[in-house]
Amino acid sequence: MGGVSAFDEPLKKLLGGPTAKVMGEHLDLHTVGDLLHHYPRRYEERGRLTALTDLPLDEHVTVVAQVADARVLTFNGGRGRRLEVTLTDGHGRLQLVFFGHGVHKPHKELLPGRRAMFAGKVSVFNRKMQLAHPTYQLLDAADTDEAGEAVDAFAGKLLPIYPACKQLDSWRIAKAVDAVLPSAGEAVDPLPATLREGRGFVSLPEALLKIHRPATKADVAAARDRLKWDEAFVLQVALARRRVADAQLPAVARRPAPGGLLDAFDAKLPFTLTDGQRTVSKEIFDDLATEHPMHRLLQGEVGSGKTMVALRAMLAVVDSGGQAAMLAPTEVLAQQHHRSITEMMGELAEGGMLGGSDQGTKVVLLTGSMGTAARRQALLDLVTGEAGLVIGTHALIEDKVKFHDLGLVVVDEQHRFGVEQRDALRSKGKQPPHLLVMTATPIPRTVAMTVFGDLETSVLDQLPAGRSPIASHVVPARDKPHFLSRAWERVREEVEGGHQAYVVCPRIGDDEDDPAKKKGKGAKAAEEEAAAQDKRPPLAVLEIAEQLARGPLAGLRVEVLHGRMQPDDKDDVMRRFAAGDVDVLVATTVIEVGVNVPNATAMVIMDADRFGVSQLHQLRGRVGRGSAPGLCLLVTEAHEASPARARLSAVAATLDGFELSRIDLEQRREGDVLGQAQSGVRSSLRVLSVIDDEEVIAAARQEAGAVVAADPDLDRLPELRTALDALLDKEREEYLDKG
Repeated sequence: MGGVSAFDEPLKKLLGGPTAKVMGEHLDLHTVGDLLHHYPRRYEERGRLTALTDLPLDEHVTVVAQVADARVLTFNGGRGRRLEVTLTDGHGRLQLVFFGHGVHKPHKELLPGRRAMFAGKVSVFNRKMQLAHPTYQLLDAADTDEAGEAVDAFAGKLLPIYPACKQLDSWRIAKAVDAVLPSAGEAVDPLPATLREGRGFVSLPEALLKIHRPATKADVAAARDRLKWDEAFVLQVALARRRVADAQLPAVARRPAPGGLLDAFDAKLPFTLTDGQRTVSKEIFDDLATEHPMHRLLQGEVGSGKTMVALRAMLAVVDSGGQAAMLAPTEVLAQQHHRSITEMMGELAEGGMLGGSDQGTKVVLLTGSMGTAARRQALLDLVTGEAGLVIGTHALIEDKVKFHDLGLVVVDEQHRFGVEQRDALRSKGKQPPHLLVMTATPIPRTVAMTVFGDLETSVLDQLPAGRSPIASHVVPARDKPHFLSRAWERVREEVEGGHQAYVVCPRIGDDEDDPAKKKGKGAKAAEEEAAAQDKRPPLAVLEIAEQLARGPLAGLRVEVLHGRMQPDDKDDVMRRFAAGDVDVLVATTVIEVGVNVPNATAMVIMDADRFGVSQLHQLRGRVGRGSAPGLCLLVTEAHEASPARARLSAVAATLDGFELSRIDLEQRREGDVLGQAQSGVRSSLRVLSVIDDEEVIAAARQEAGAVVAADPDLDRLPELRTALDALLDKEREEYLDKG
């Protein structure tokens, strides 16, 4: 097939080394195909100016605007020069700043009345929106060659604005796209012809031409509809094939023995299960009783009792003569699960030991940092079947680990485990074990269909009785400093009422990089830039702890906890906090998961805008775990109009994790399109929005199911196979990277 090769050509063949290098390093674009799939983010109309008032802060933007005025200012006794240019869109204004040697050219070119495209990062300085050192392209001056070229290149009415980076602006990307656009004609179409015609889609080559160089808005819409379908459909075919393959695997049906371990455990439970826990347990037990491996995703808020549900499933498997393994993402978490499971089971966790119950079983912990002797014993207990339950990190996946009869694998926090790792564990059973994946990050239905499309989903949505509501408030430290003093008073009041509090900071402090010492930058330039960006490093645990102990929280017992402490010291601090010997724990996000101190009622999160939405939600879940109501204060210096502030207000406004995860995704998706780290959602998604395109995803899932059922090996659809192989190669690489 000659068609594939054009898309696989490396970019440096067509674009020249330097441009290709920047594209590879900063935008992750390496081949002609990559660039053709780097779609414009939006389109500006030639004659219209961009609305400047609603630009997002801290993002790389491209705007079309008119110069209102320009002036050169001197500072440092005349040694430094700064050019300030004011742009207008007819309503709002935006300030540009150029420093030092960068002043000369723009001073000559950016004359009042001129129009240009400007690109840079939006920041706030002295309460005004500004772009520091933007790049620009004049749009109206036909007298310079470059501008003349620009006018030709953008002869269309719609100017494509590409996701760009500091090193490469949108218009240079547009020029590169022009160079590769002729190859679009050779695109191999993955959609089956009947589906394409049935839904009235344009052909793939036409869609690529229309999305990059549309003549009208209708062109853009037609192209996007088509490209969205490609993405959704190919992904759903991959998932459908995986489901079909999984359904054909054999598994041992596991049913709890009457009067066995599970019954003994249930009999000593000090409380009754919630309706939600009962329903979800039934779904799991029904799956375990079949001769095909269960593949289930269990979603539930922090504290909704997921561990309890998982533990009962594990005990049911032990009852039926098998073993169950629980896989945690970190050692700390594995230890915490081990501790809480042995506590819940009591004497049932001491099978074979003196004083243990005769129905009991051994519960072992297996992590990478265990001592040799302990590890040897753990491995022995697994291979003989002495240990019914094992809890560990991915040390469990290693070749050395052999099971007697592995019947169930429970994975905690899926998004840190790739399919590859699930498969590695699966190969440990004589037959594939059943699989239960737990996550505390609530995942909207569409995302579950896209990311975990090979799993069935169960949701635990009610909190166990006795959990208290959490009140959350945003504390704007910069606009209203007295709010922050009040926050510390509130912490003191909680402690005086016999409770405890967390203070969370984004970094540890001590030897972390000082931005002014970054290599290759003079301290002076760094300072100037910091002033222009109006940025400071995130607040640090060690500094804040010291300030609090000396100042607003003087006299209280304040301790720190962070990832760089020795494991024993960490445990010691946590133990004393749990015992009530510490009033205020100043910590990094180490406390995000698994720390359970019912007496802690208040949490103050410093620089809250530096955390993601779901992270804030997870952190907040640490308070209000007892009978007293919880309080969470989100401290921020973010500007009132910034997206960061909007995000915090959303977190403060709702305790519903599903609602928050939607907001999180809507916001992150923009970042994803900009080439930020893909968090959980497959990076193959370029135009498909997992949130907004619910119908497309659902329809694609159905069509994919039908196609795979009729032709499981896709023998009649070679183009779809090609697209699928390309997608899976990429994913396999990603999973291996993550592993």
